Amino acid sequence: MSSLHLNSYGLAPFQAPTTKNLRPSRHAISSGPTKLKISAISTAPESSTSEAKEPEEPPCVHLAFVHSVLLPDGTPDVHFRNAPGAQKLRDIMLDTNIELYGPYSRALLNCGGGGTCATCMVEVIEGKELLSPRTDNEKEKLKKKPKNWRLACQTTVGDPDSRGLVVIQQLPEWKAHEWNYEKLLPSEMLSEIQSD
Repeated sequence: MSSLHLNSYGLAPFQAPTTKNLRPSRHAISSGPTKLKISAISTAPESSTSEAKEPEEPPCVHLAFVHSVLLPDGTPDVHFRNAPGAQKLRDIMLDTNIELYGPYSRALLNCGGGGTCATCMVEVIEGKELLSPRTDNEKEKLKKKPKNWRLACQTTVGDPDSRGLVVIQQLPEWKAHEWNYEKLLPSEMLSEIQSD
């Protein structure tokens, strides 16, 4: 049986240990990268069953983000994303490159997720039941706004095992158009959501 050795540079040929490479020199001080060796003793046996089970898709929340500006052809600019639950809406939007702050995206113009500036307002069109209840910060900052407006930094999307659809209008204070979200979603996404 042969051995396979891995080091920090990739695969390395097997070299039997000798007294020469086990004894360090007193005068040599290594300042370069150290090689880490890992030996593979055996491989995992192949499964004898011919039935391949299809892996179950992990639970995730489907999100549709509608931009506040229309495309040149007059249709809304919609971006679809999937994310696991139990995350802040702000983090999902920033991690997936969805515009959140608009004109307030520069440093010192927003609070960075502290819930004190209200520049991360979004409008929840569909899926309010998947979101956390409004926090006291949100109630204070959004008391003159519609009930379906939320602060993305204070809103948690679902639980780790949540599934469903959330439709978000970005920058609702800058929105200059109306739209119907059912006409915008792909039919396969709607059928998948309705079957859950």
